[in-house]
Amino acid sequence: MPGIGGEEVYRRIKQIRPDVKVLVSSGYDCSGRMPEILREDGNGFIQKPYSLSELSRKLQEVLNMA
Repeated sequence: MPGIGGEEVYRRIKQIRPDVKVLVSSGYDCSGRMPEILREDGNGFIQKPYSLSELSRKLQEVLNMA
């Protein structure tokens, strides 16, 4: 994402639609403020590389969050 980082994209999405559920995926570890933000908003993170079954399980987990 040239010129913008994942955290900023996440914040912009949440500004537009605060109730949207987001599953963040990265090849980097979930460091910095992102883990805190994800916990606050009740969203999820999945580390790359991941299998289709791992992605499916994590998507279901995020979708089932209240």
